[in-house]
Amino acid sequence: MAKSLLRFLDASPSPFHAAAQCATRLRAAGYQELKESDAWDLNRGGKYFTLRNGSTLLAFAVGNKYEAGNGVCAIGAHTDSPCPKLKPISTQNKCGVKQLAVQPYGGGLWYTWFDRDLGLAGRMLVRDKSGDNAREKKLKHVLVHVDRPILRIPTLAIHLDRDVNSSGFKVDFQKHMPAILAGDDPTGSSGNQDLENGMPKQHWALLECLAKKVGCAPEDIADMELQLCDTVPGALGGLNEEFVFCGRLDNLCMSYLAIESLIDVTKNDEDLAEESTIRFVSLFDHEEVGSCSAQGAGSTVMMDTLRRTAAALGGSQEGAVERCLQNSLLVSADMAHAHHPNYMDRHEPEHAPIINKGVVIKHNANQRYATNSMSALLFREVARENALPIQEFVVRSDMACGSTIGPIIAANSGMLTVDVGIPQLSMHSVREMCGVKDVDTTFEHFRSLYIDFARLMKMVRGQS
Repeated sequence: MAKSLLRFLDASPSPFHAAAQCATRLRAAGYQELKESDAWDLNRGGKYFTLRNGSTLLAFAVGNKYEAGNGVCAIGAHTDSPCPKLKPISTQNKCGVKQLAVQPYGGGLWYTWFDRDLGLAGRMLVRDKSGDNAREKKLKHVLVHVDRPILRIPTLAIHLDRDVNSSGFKVDFQKHMPAILAGDDPTGSSGNQDLENGMPKQHWALLECLAKKVGCAPEDIADMELQLCDTVPGALGGLNEEFVFCGRLDNLCMSYLAIESLIDVTKNDEDLAEESTIRFVSLFDHEEVGSCSAQGAGSTVMMDTLRRTAAALGGSQEGAVERCLQNSLLVSADMAHAHHPNYMDRHEPEHAPIINKGVVIKHNANQRYATNSMSALLFREVARENALPIQEFVVRSDMACGSTIGPIIAANSGMLTVDVGIPQLSMHSVREMCGVKDVDTTFEHFRSLYIDFARLMKMVRGQS
């Protein structure tokens, strides 16, 4: 499972790529794509997915015995990670080199991006030249991944910053993070240009590189959303290859496991033959910047999908959507903080998750996590019944606590919610690490939850 995860991570340098990778897997598993702008014709036993903005994906499979008001077992994660993103006008020329101006996305450990071999990835809008009528020409959404080291953010030599090891390296993003792209016009091209199609100023050499990668002319690039990415592939590490070393583990690791577990429990017709619930995955963009966007967890996308599904399958029954939500569970799956051997004092002593000792249930009295006693018990019961390891986390009382999509969706939907995650080190670094065993056991935990959800939900609700 870990090696397959690495292949997914290497192919997913941006949220657009991650969503596309998930969509490819779902299509291969027999899932039908739905467009939000189209009418939906849903059937019991059907398997579906939909995309918003190309970076948020929702997938679901309907049990053959689903009835109006029955619940949903949903696993939610996110497709984005902290990174430097290109500014709309990225052109900079200083000291005989071409640079790209970038802006911070999320709360990254920015010093880890220095002295790395970096590429670019994201989405471009490309003008389609087919047809004679210019007014009828369309824009194509094209994913691009320059996976060779075309960029570098160099540190300052210690000879010019003698106090850096004692005073610390304080990153000034505006000043320190522009990335070196090239020397003085190495391709012999004409330098900066304002293109006739309205594209803001970019280095012409960059546009040529991107155009060559996707097979278009530089002047056909109408706009783009690109981010810097590490070009070094992920790897299994440690003496016994017990660790996963890669960028974007937070949170593509949980996104991958959510999709793979859903596919695994819906691969055969008999998997849904006796199922009375809907098995669901929601992967959101923009979690790292607060989720408040058209495709974030704070948007309408999940509730839109649930309402349309309940309406299509439940007809006009009173309260079909509301009853469904009250019989549902959301697993908010986001990576957790492993106990760091060099900073042991940063964890609550009795709530310090260890790598390769199982998935973590996260708790916070101030609702930074949405876990409560019922949702924790339900998730814990899956572990008990299947002999799977489980751990608990709460932040120290003298430290601030991060948050997830869990409280946002719980507030908007009223769904019972549990926050969980695989323990990892180096969270928000350009290169993170987690445990191979945790990848395997979390996959088993998720698939077992889908299978046993209806029974366990009745148990925690006190129903027979």
